[in-house]
Formats: sequence, C-alpha cells, structure tokens
Amino acid sequence: MVESAIAVVNAGSSSVKFSLFLRRGDALDLRLRGQLESLFDAPHFVARNAAGETVAERRWDEGTRLGHDGALAHLVEFLRGHGDGARLIGVGHRVVHGGLEYAEPVRIDSTVLARLDKYVPLAPLHQPHNVAAIEAVARVAPSLPQVACFDTAFHRTHGRLADHYAIPERLYAEGVRRYGFHGLSYEYVADRLGQIAPHVARGRVIVAHLGSGASMCALDAGRSVESTMGFTALDGLPMGTRPGQLDPGVVLYLLNEKKMTGNEVASFLYHQCGLKGLSGISNDVRKLQDSADPRAAFALEFFAYRIALQAGLLAAALGGLDAFVFTAGIGENSPAMRKAVAARLTWLGAALDPAANAANAAMISPPGSAVSLHVMPTNEELMIARHTLATLKQARSERRQRELTN
Repeated sequence: MVESAIAVVNAGSSSVKFSLFLRRGDALDLRLRGQLESLFDAPHFVARNAAGETVAERRWDEGTRLGHDGALAHLVEFLRGHGDGARLIGVGHRVVHGGLEYAEPVRIDSTVLARLDKYVPLAPLHQPHNVAAIEAVARVAPSLPQVACFDTAFHRTHGRLADHYAIPERLYAEGVRRYGFHGLSYEYVADRLGQIAPHVARGRVIVAHLGSGASMCALDAGRSVESTMGFTALDGLPMGTRPGQLDPGVVLYLLNEKKMTGNEVASFLYHQCGLKGLSGISNDVRKLQDSADPRAAFALEFFAYRIALQAGLLAAALGGLDAFVFTAGIGENSPAMRKAVAARLTWLGAALDPAANAANAAMISPPGSAVSLHVMPTNEELMIARHTLATLKQARSERRQRELTN
C-alpha cells in the first residue's frame, strides 16, 4: 500500500520543473513529472506519467502573470490530488549553491532560507529562483516540510589543493574557493555506477555532465576529488551561454576598456557567451549540428576540444584514467558529440565502438579499450527525492529521541 509521496521542485527564472515520487516501503517510484513554463506571460502546465504519457495539461491566457507563487499553488494542489491516495509529506528542492555551511541536505527553516539568500551573487542564474520556489511553497503550504539539496555538497570531499585559488588565505577563509557544481548528478551517476559496474566504480573515472550547463568531475572510488567548475558556475567547460574557463584579464578589459558595469559584465558572461556567443546562432547543440553555418561547426569543435583539455586536467588529478562517462542532455543524446570527444581521448587509451555509439548503448567502447567509455542517464530528481525522504526520517527520529529523553 502506498503510504506517502515526495515532490521534487527545480525552479528556473520563468519555469518550474517537478516530479512526484511515491514511497513504496523503502523504494521511491516515479509517478509524475512535468513543468510549468512561461510563468509571466502565457503559462503552460503539463504533467506526464512515468511512461511519458500526458495526464494533465493547462494553458492560461496570454498576458497572465502566474509567477512562482501562482505556479507553486497550482502545483501543490495538483500533486495532492494525483498521488494515488498517498499523502504528500515533503518537497525537495535543488539548490545550486550551499556555500561553506551545507555539505549535506537540510530541512529548511527561516535561518536556512536567509543563508541561502547570501549565495545569490554566486549563482545568479539559479539561486534566486531556487529560493523563490521555497518561499512560494511556504506561503501556499506552510506546514509542508521542505528540504534543500545542494549541487555543491558532493564536492565537499575535495582536498585543500583542489579547493584553493592562488589568492590570500583570508579570502579562502571567507569562502572564496572552488566549490564545484552539478553534484546531485554526479552523486547519482557514482551510485548507479557502483550498482551496475562496481569494478569501474572502484577505479578512476571522469564523468562529463554535458548539457546547457556543462561540467566534468573526477571520481576516485566514487568520491569527488576535482571538478572543472569553481567559485561559481561560470568556470570550466564552455556552456550554452556561459564562457567557461576565462582569463580574469578579460573581465578587467570589459570593465576598464569597454566601460561595462559590473551588472553588464555579469549579464554578458551568463547570457551572451558559450556556444551562443561563438556561433552567433544558438546555444542548442541540436540546432548547431543541423546548421550548415561554419560558425556552428567551429562552436561544436571548440566544445569538444575544451572537454578533451579538461579531461587531461582531471586525469592528472586522478593519476590516470580507467573510465569516462557521458551524461546529461548532450552526453546522453548526441552520438556526434561523443564521437568528437572520444577522438580526442585516444592518447589516454580510449577507443570508440561506432555502432554502439550510434545506438546510444550503455557501453560505447570495444572490449580491450584501456579506458572504457560509458553513456549513463542521470537522475537528479530521484537523488533529491532520496535525500528528502532520508532527511525527513532523520528529523522524525531525532524528535522522538528528544521526546523520550524529556
């Protein structure tokens, strides 16, 4: 019998993605997933079941400003009525930046919320909307427990060498350090790899989370030891609209020579660079692959080149390499990009099986490849649901313990 349900929310600037997981004993089964988009002009809601079939859809009139409050009010009411009779016991949120305070998921209260707000300048594309969604749920369902799950937490196992920049120690103590992101994705991949290929998981693995936001992580026996992202989600690989690794002198040039303000520089780096800036066409790899424009081809080649360069950096951190895993939207769905990257990894001992790659197989390297190549779907939502359930169970256990003690 179904006892309870966990909702997962991933909020953006004008959209809210969601999932609903039903708890069946210790297992969590996906019941629904979907999104509310165009929250401020023409809101559109759609929910699909685990098989991908549309089970509910609604469109609001053009010009409707639903906003995060209206979206979350609609969503909470919908989820409470579509959980197979299960009681909605909590909401888990993806929160991009946990800063120094949070190395694990946490039950959200007013103190936690105030601390999360501090990190808005470090993740301006994500953090404000993560916080807005938490506040919206609190307003429409104040008694519903909420849990924050952090993209930075998985990387808190980094050593001091990996965490530091070559700047005065006082800034490091204040929190100016290399955090790393996409941790919920890497945590899921590390866990899943341990289940299906434990011999691989015990070794030296690079996971490439390639999507509109892109980064790579070095895993040593499933533990994060290095990441391409640092203090903010601007560093490392070029992304859809972000430049990735950039000489700080470029920022000084924009400020001093182009007379841009700090806010203008931030907007430029977060919204006008990356594949979009290089190609002048789009930030979408699918559109670039379909384009005959030479700028599109150059942007894709540059992307593959930088992935290979960062792979060399991470292999150095690991002291060698046993496996390379492609995940996220591009990594899971673009054989052409995987082929371009694999071609630049042959010096590390990687070989590609073209037929397996074209078929999106789980293993895309032939037997005998010194570095095995894998394709693995990520599931950040399930990871968040697991953390949310575990955090709520721990909170109940601690409350009972206090009651017994008193």
